[in-house]
Amino acid sequence: MEVLYLLIPLALLLVAVIVGTFWWATHSDQFDDLEGPAYRILMDDAPPKPGRRDEAEESGKKHSSGAKPTDA
Repeated sequence: MEVLYLLIPLALLLVAVIVGTFWWATHSDQFDDLEGPAYRILMDDAPPKPGRRDEAEESGKKHSSGAKPTDA
């Protein structure tokens, strides 16, 4: 029975931490846009700027065999 004197305040403290974390998340706009980042991953990157080399071209020239890497 004495363990309840410890468990009840710990449970109340845990509830206060959870409520405080939820309050912080809602007031710091953590739940504003749930779908935007998921769609942003699927979108293509911007086309490369003219005059800049592509990393794939540079890495292809670094192979010691001289052969271009094949696409699998």
